[in-house]
Amino acid sequence: MERFLETIIDGIAVGSIYGALALALVLIYRSTGIVNFAQGEMAMFATFIAWALTEAGIPIGLAVLITIAFALVAGMIIERVLIRPVEGGQELTLVVVTLGLFIFINGMATWIWGPQNRGFPRLLPNDRISVLGLDTTWEAVLLVVVLLGVAGVLFLIFNKTKIGLAMRAAAANPDASRIVGVPVGRMLMLGWGLAAAVGAIAGVLIAPRLFLDVNLMGAVMIYAFASATLGGFDSAFGAIVGGWIIGIAEAIAGGYIDFIGQDLKILVPLIIILTVLLVRPQGLFGSPAVARV
Repeated sequence: MERFLETIIDGIAVGSIYGALALALVLIYRSTGIVNFAQGEMAMFATFIAWALTEAGIPIGLAVLITIAFALVAGMIIERVLIRPVEGGQELTLVVVTLGLFIFINGMATWIWGPQNRGFPRLLPNDRISVLGLDTTWEAVLLVVVLLGVAGVLFLIFNKTKIGLAMRAAAANPDASRIVGVPVGRMLMLGWGLAAAVGAIAGVLIAPRLFLDVNLMGAVMIYAFASATLGGFDSAFGAIVGGWIIGIAEAIAGGYIDFIGQDLKILVPLIIILTVLLVRPQGLFGSPAVARV
């Protein structure tokens, strides 16, 4: 029983990373109605920036803060230069643009840093600790705390500040928002910037567990999409819960289902995505589509 509970704790820790990246997907979707297929590559590029800063002798904590600021600005620039000209266009056009952004960022990272693997420094020592009598690590605790902290900050921004209310208004009804003086373009830029910053946080959290390379976020994005699909693409709370569910399901399947093991864990999010789309397309906490008749 103790081993099973420790497996769940590890699943929650890893699921916190999936939830953070899913939260970035939800932020952009709620702000612009776009599913950003390049979100993982944006996070990967930001993680390389953090690695380069640490290699230059900058402490890891300061490097992460600089990286988050870089990602915020870069996300705003991407929205202004690449996304805004096609916003409101056909869905296929938006998909092609984000896929093109995916290829561009991956190619740029390969050109700058090459395809080889690198180690990424840990934010905290990986020492084992006891939490309520269960064995875990400081890193696992950090993952959960960071996710809850990011979610709390975003909640305060969107619900307790004028900027957050303006962002929500711009996403819900841009035409009416312009009439009352809301700078819709700036709000959409800020939405992309915040999503990029959250993605950067997810990247620097997952990198110490993996090797840092240009394909760092490939598999992670599948889990993030599964988390957002399960929780609901228009629900930030759903992204967090979905990430935890995916993480726990993956940990249990990898540890207790023999034919899956560690090699076929990727089947877990794929099966969950398929099941959710068939049974409840809007996700656990998403809003169902409503159409006038």
